[in-house]
Amino acid sequence: MALQTILERIRAAEALAGRAKGSVQLIAVSKVQPDARVRDVLEAGHRLFGENYVQEAQGKWPAFRAEFDAVQVHMIGPLQTNKAKLAVELFDAIHTLDRVSLAEKLAKLAQARGACPQVFVQVNTGAEPQKAGVLPESLDQFVAHCRKMDLNPGGLMCIPPEGEDAGPHFAMLAEMAARNGLTGLSMGMSGDFEAAIAAGATHVRVGSAIFGARAYV
Repeated sequence: MALQTILERIRAAEALAGRAKGSVQLIAVSKVQPDARVRDVLEAGHRLFGENYVQEAQGKWPAFRAEFDAVQVHMIGPLQTNKAKLAVELFDAIHTLDRVSLAEKLAKLAQARGACPQVFVQVNTGAEPQKAGVLPESLDQFVAHCRKMDLNPGGLMCIPPEGEDAGPHFAMLAEMAARNGLTGLSMGMSGDFEAAIAAGATHVRVGSAIFGARAYV
């Protein structure tokens, strides 16, 4: 199946980059996919998935978690502050921390719960006005502010500008992560994940290449 092909490509990219086998995690992006397709991937043994919408995840994953063991679900879409409480209960990781108000909300929730999902800071590496994310020049200060609130990011995430060579953006993200002592790099999608792995990605996000085209309604 397509899942196996993607996993084989990831392992080959790891080997080509001189990285340990299994050092890159595949996030199967299951947003807006029928439950039957998600079940097929679960039954094939995959356990890490990505969702863009809190309400969709809320309706989909509790039942699958009850049926399949060791399932992890990561939030990879924009997160509204008023949905943060539900998100920290639903997700194992949040890849889209992109503003101070959300950081403050997550920090308060973490303190109240005594636990927090793994958090990635989204960086707008292309400084695109229409795209969410902390600007590169503000990243160091943002990470320091998070740490002062005892919200400790585990890594960075980016979505390079469409139509541009993604390589320089991946290299920029890796350099910023290293500078801030962060080990997680959530970068690379269906068309460029091999380049992301070469640049140090720890998580790659692949959707339709695994599940088939999405049918938005």
